[in-house]
Amino acid sequence: MTALTLTVSTSAGTGRLATPTTAGPTGLARTLSPCMIHGGSDVQMTEGVPTPAGYSHSTGTVHALTLMVDFSDAPGQGSALDRFHEFFPQTQEWFRRASYGRLDYRPETPVTTWLRMPKPFKAYGIERGAPFDPGYRQLVQDIVAVADPDVDFHAYDLLNVLITPNAGPSALDTVLSVTFAGNGDAPVADGVPVANASFVYSRQDDGSGSYARTGYRVLPHENGHTFGLPDLYTQEGGSAVGHWDIMSEDWGADNDLLGWHKWKLGWLDGTQVGCAPARGVAEFTLTPLYKAGGGKLVVVPIDGRTSYALELRSQGGNDEAVCKAGILIYKVDTTVDTGRGPVTVYDAHRGSGGCTRSPNVHTELSDAPFSPGESFKDPRHGITVEVVGAGPGGEYKIRVTRR
Repeated sequence: MTALTLTVSTSAGTGRLATPTTAGPTGLARTLSPCMIHGGSDVQMTEGVPTPAGYSHSTGTVHALTLMVDFSDAPGQGSALDRFHEFFPQTQEWFRRASYGRLDYRPETPVTTWLRMPKPFKAYGIERGAPFDPGYRQLVQDIVAVADPDVDFHAYDLLNVLITPNAGPSALDTVLSVTFAGNGDAPVADGVPVANASFVYSRQDDGSGSYARTGYRVLPHENGHTFGLPDLYTQEGGSAVGHWDIMSEDWGADNDLLGWHKWKLGWLDGTQVGCAPARGVAEFTLTPLYKAGGGKLVVVPIDGRTSYALELRSQGGNDEAVCKAGILIYKVDTTVDTGRGPVTVYDAHRGSGGCTRSPNVHTELSDAPFSPGESFKDPRHGITVEVVGAGPGGEYKIRVTRR
């Protein structure tokens, strides 16, 4: 069985299979160009491919400066290194699995004690949704000033600020954790702007009693922004993606990233991505997304800004809460900004109530994947996706028809 196989019918069009190349922000196969939908300049954080410049690189070694910060009105509780170990080594292991080993994430703590800020926490005026100016700008400037004697900021790719959990409200009431990414106007330290910085506040406990095992996941979510990924939840509280991407749900049971995001981040080779841009019939074989190797993603472009994406999700790796394996089908819209629903998952079993029993997983979309014998149709654009069957090794064959 080849990694990602393609057959083309005798109809007028052809499918396309990429030649070997490295996908992601720095190199994409020309044969995939019809499927590289682009975002507009008016979109703050676009789902377009490739990712714009200004974010941290997402392949190879990433040096993550990690500092633990407290305040006179919120002194650090316990050891600063205890706070550090709430997130590591779990975060680096999550990235290792998600990237198939292509991201060597290295958290580095040149200061192992709490960094006391010169102002009380309340003086920074930080609340949910607070902009960078003026509060966060002042906080970053103060962090740089206090840490600079011991830190060479030029040596790091991104900054993690682990705030003492008693600063601000509980995450069960208000989530303050935030990332400012691709921020070219950020304060400069050691000659470089602190442009990609994640701030993590109260322990993001989902109330299920599993915090010790799952609480770290707010950090890979926030770091996803430093790599250029948008929020997939909606600001109104709805869920268009559910538990199929950590940029949608970053609490409770473990979950992975969408194949689209893995392509954007350079974790999939061009040979692992299929493109079906033209009329005709094309068949592809996909292997489970969590496993290294094999075909992982099929892109069916609608126009220059929107596309369908197809991938095989099953339980394993970071996808521990998958209760129904199958082909996940979703639409990517590069004109929709972060937090407004740039990705929409299509539910193969609408109104079923889902299949998961994992606490706080979006239940209705948990059985969204399409099974063998099921199909998805978009009559307006003349697109049909059929799940033809499943193989003995867990691979699935799909057929894309375009009129």
